[in-house]
Amino acid sequence: MGRQPCCDKVGLKRGPWTIEEDHKLMNFILNQGIRCWRTVPQLAGLLRCGKSCRLRWINYLRPDLKREAFTESEEDQIIQLHSCLGNRWSKIASYFPGRTDNEIKNHWNTKIKKKLKLLGLNPVTHKPIKKTEGDSSSKPDDDDRRGVTGVSPRKDDEKPEEIKLNFEETNDLFNDYQMLCDSFDLDSWLNQGVDRVDSFLSRDSFIH
Repeated sequence: MGRQPCCDKVGLKRGPWTIEEDHKLMNFILNQGIRCWRTVPQLAGLLRCGKSCRLRWINYLRPDLKREAFTESEEDQIIQLHSCLGNRWSKIASYFPGRTDNEIKNHWNTKIKKKLKLLGLNPVTHKPIKKTEGDSSSKPDDDDRRGVTGVSPRKDDEKPEEIKLNFEETNDLFNDYQMLCDSFDLDSWLNQGVDRVDSFLSRDSFIH
């Protein structure tokens, strides 16, 4: 079960705070202190809810609030704490007097996360980002794939180039083949093979 609302918000003012409302809240807290945020609006004469008064005081009006930009040492400390505590901004803010949890969270999301990514670190795990197989930076360049000869290798799904001949070229090849067959003496070639076998057999019998 969640926490009960501080009030029913009926008849209360919403929207930006005015200078007069800021003065009333500051004067009351500096003179009376903070007892219970639920009772602060009524005692200070404000038509605001207790939560609105608390956030206005913590994030904008308290005297010890730091308003200058974050230093590099503060950013480094935020990174170290975030690696241990994660997104527990209230806990992280306790290490920075004068800084609010909302201010630190906004600075983390707008600047520090981008800074870590540029350094090649994952903002969530604080570990180096691994390159995926689909990363274009891990693929070889076209020049690397071509090699020394400068010819791109054929892909597996790429069909070899077909050689197409016209009728005249086909007829010339057929005539050359026919002339080669006519000039080939089959009987002479067979007799040479038989002579070689007989010579080998006679030589083998002489050895034994």
